[in-house]
Amino acid sequence: MSRIGKQPVTIANGIDVSLEGTILIAKKGNLEKRLETHGRVGINIEGNEVTFAKVGEAKESAAFWGTYRALFNNIIVGLDKGFSKSLEINGVGYRAAIKDNALNLQLGYSHDINFDIPKGVEITVEKNIVHIKGSDKQIIGQVAAKIRSFRPPEPYKGKGVKYTDEVIIRKAGKSAKK
Repeated sequence: MSRIGKQPVTIANGIDVSLEGTILIAKKGNLEKRLETHGRVGINIEGNEVTFAKVGEAKESAAFWGTYRALFNNIIVGLDKGFSKSLEINGVGYRAAIKDNALNLQLGYSHDINFDIPKGVEITVEKNIVHIKGSDKQIIGQVAAKIRSFRPPEPYKGKGVKYTDEVIIRKAGKSAKK
């Protein structure tokens, strides 16, 4: 039995939720997010809460029950507060800057890396910290992972791009013979 699926999703103030067939729509101002459930879960909207129920007794039904509840909760949190990730750039000569709706990264390669900023994502740079903000949790995580993949941190000096809360386990370098 899904522990996540049983919990109702509380709708924050200023967000309108409606159900059109199997599509759950959440709106805040001019921003709209849709979740298509394909009829795999039952949806009930009461006041400022949305509850999900499984359809049938199939094993997949229980999996979809918790999954769609979590996805809809992420939509509500994204519209209300938004999501953010921060990346830290470590290394001599490593830097980042915003140029023409693109993130320009200098990460020790012979050329600069220009990463086009996707629609719905806001990127800011302070010294060696890159802040990524937006309303879609999946896209924010994807963008952060893509930027990190350009130069992952190495275990000897810690040079590279890492999440600010990530801990890099350091290795000892070569030791001279005694």
